[in-house]
Amino acid sequence: MNAPTRPAILFVCLGNICRSPLAEAAFRSEAARIGLDVMVDSAGTSDWHVGEPPDARAIAVARAHGVEIAGYRGRQVTPDDFERFDHVVALDLANLAKLRALRPAGSRAALSLLLDHVPGREGEPVADPYYGADDGFDTTWADVTAGARALARRLAEPE
Repeated sequence: MNAPTRPAILFVCLGNICRSPLAEAAFRSEAARIGLDVMVDSAGTSDWHVGEPPDARAIAVARAHGVEIAGYRGRQVTPDDFERFDHVVALDLANLAKLRALRPAGSRAALSLLLDHVPGREGEPVADPYYGADDGFDTTWADVTAGARALARRLAEPE
């Protein structure tokens, strides 16, 4: 498989209906804002929500920030993703561990936590809003936006 000519980033959480689609949306928005040409997607480590749209609360918080994600559909991470993407970015430590176990030997994708890209927040998980109140999605949006901005800036810097 040929490597993409532009950076390719995959955001990963457990079910691909809350955090990772919000991270994908925030990153797409930031990349467009700064003129960064990238390929972006999101996925989950579980198969619980394959083919389903994001959680209605995630759709609402993204929409409140001018981003539409209702057309996104959940999918599960595959071993091929570690060749298709330059960066596979987990939203928490448990999913990072699952990705490390799933990653084929010799694959090219760099693994990281999203908030590793935010100075002073290295090693922190993105808040999981699924079982909490609606305002937890605002906290998650703030986290993924901070991570998206930092990662986009890093990718936009000349090597």
